[in-house]
Amino acid sequence: MDINSLVNVSARAWSVPLLAALGEGAQGRQAVLIKHLGASRSAFGLSLAHLQSLELVRRRSGHGHPLRPEFELTEQGEVAAKAAQSVMRIVHRNPDAITLIRRSWTLPILSQTIQPAYFAILRSGLAPITDRALSQGLKSLEDMRWIRRDVAAGYRPPRPLYSAVGTGAAIAAALDVQIV
Repeated sequence: MDINSLVNVSARAWSVPLLAALGEGAQGRQAVLIKHLGASRSAFGLSLAHLQSLELVRRRSGHGHPLRPEFELTEQGEVAAKAAQSVMRIVHRNPDAITLIRRSWTLPILSQTIQPAYFAILRSGLAPITDRALSQGLKSLEDMRWIRRDVAAGYRPPRPLYSAVGTGAAIAAALDVQIV
């Protein structure tokens, strides 16, 4: 998976947990998936529509009632689901971690910090991100102790260097993002 695909997939809150659930073989009915994830109907619907627009999930033809459709992964969705499953296995018992994973820029930031990087490098690697979104994401990840912030004192002004550590490094490795 490349970084742009990761940014697109993680743009909706329930996309990654939904992919993981479908990848684990959860029944593809909407009501069952909503109950399994604990998502609101509207947030779930937006995430599902988003995954369908990315052609990662499709409506299963010929199955179920038209008002209760079933969904399945596409071939591309299977690849994305494996990464999502790996991430969800790492954070599966920590509600704070799952909440953080559902934020739109968490996974792309972690994938870019598998190797230490300065703020400007991160911003250029995550092209559409705003400075504010990047700094808030880094702060949240630092508070969770998934990213370490080291200040390179040899520069004026001092430059912080960010790198994924612990759980953050495990999640970044599970994503297997090709940095271009």
